[in-house]
Amino acid sequence: MPAPLPLTGDGATRSIGDAGRRNMLQLVQLRWLAVAGQLSAIVIAQYGLGVRLPLQAMLGVAGATILLNLASIVLLRKQIGTSNGSLFFALILDVASLTAQLYLGGGVTNPFISLFLLHVVLGAILLDTWSAVVIVLVTSLCFAFLTVVYRPLAFPLALLDYRRLIETAGAWACFAIIAMLLVLFMTRITQNLRARDAHLANLRQQAAEEDHIVRMGLLASGAAHELGTPLASLAVILGDWKRMPALSADPDLVTEIGEMQAEVQRCKAIVTGVLLAAGEARGEAPAITGMRRFLDGIAEDWHAAHMATTLDYRNDFPGDLPVVADPALKQVLFNVLDNAAEASPGWIGFSASQADDALVIAVRDAGPGFSAERLERIGKPYESSKGRLGGGLGLFLVVNVMRKLGGAVTAANCADGGAVVRLTLPLAAIAAPPGRGA
Repeated sequence: MPAPLPLTGDGATRSIGDAGRRNMLQLVQLRWLAVAGQLSAIVIAQYGLGVRLPLQAMLGVAGATILLNLASIVLLRKQIGTSNGSLFFALILDVASLTAQLYLGGGVTNPFISLFLLHVVLGAILLDTWSAVVIVLVTSLCFAFLTVVYRPLAFPLALLDYRRLIETAGAWACFAIIAMLLVLFMTRITQNLRARDAHLANLRQQAAEEDHIVRMGLLASGAAHELGTPLASLAVILGDWKRMPALSADPDLVTEIGEMQAEVQRCKAIVTGVLLAAGEARGEAPAITGMRRFLDGIAEDWHAAHMATTLDYRNDFPGDLPVVADPALKQVLFNVLDNAAEASPGWIGFSASQADDALVIAVRDAGPGFSAERLERIGKPYESSKGRLGGGLGLFLVVNVMRKLGGAVTAANCADGGAVVRLTLPLAAIAAPPGRGA
């Protein structure tokens, strides 16, 4: 089995950071519940059962926990404090807060001593291995400390006979709280981690697809360079033939030579287009044109090469925004139009409009539509409905080029038959630089 692709770049970092932020939010919410539980226990013990507690010290610990939570919220809003170290430090402070409250409230005899297990479970799920091990060691040491050093609870004489019952009820309450919090927060945290893992898997898939495109681009570029020399030689030879008296005297040969020269020029234009699409000539002297003219030109050029297909073209883009005539985008639209024409040779629809700050292009056909399985795998390489070897690269390239430009591709079957492919592209991705008009 091949090793997984390494993940680098902002996408992976952002995914891990988002998961860390959501997990820190879970700790903040848990801390609010802990403060509420501590205050409730203090009120019940002090005023309900008559147990004398060091109120000032215990309320001070609860106040410090509240300040910690407020600081955590401020840091989260500034996108700070979502790393493993930050989560580890937050859990250590939570353990310290619980230890202080237990020290003031009976130590190991307090039935809520089992709350240490909650921090152990949180550390095992949220933290790296070394951090989780440290949490286990710290909670174990705190537990051991509280077995010998603590402030005993001063039960009133009237409750001494019921102390065992009270401690049992407290132990049951502690178990119920731990079980409830584990179900509530572990479910949320697991969902956060699954979402992160799914996003990372998607990034790995994109990295693999982009690597595939790079290899295809190198192959196409190399082939185009290799074909350039023999095509140039053929053009020169055909020019010489056309000027030779023995051949120029035969009108039929002259016509055939002219047709051959036209086909050679067409091949050279295709080679030039391949090099442009590979990015070798892109950015040197970008052509600036208007959006409407750019789209009209694409429709005209494509229809000129496919006269047998009726092209129902509608350009509803408002105004004529100056844009860069990107050869890659032109090739993308050609690929979508070619796919539609193969599915529906008699008629295809091509429309352009604007939605908010994006260009929306829809290409519709009157063919059989996409299968359910094909719709789920739109944009995957070698997923072709034509069943030919090496097919299925058209939409794969379309999806990846659009993704590089910040756009998106969606496909759907139409209720009245046929299918539609929609391309959404932010206008900023192709807009001409300021001061550069069409």
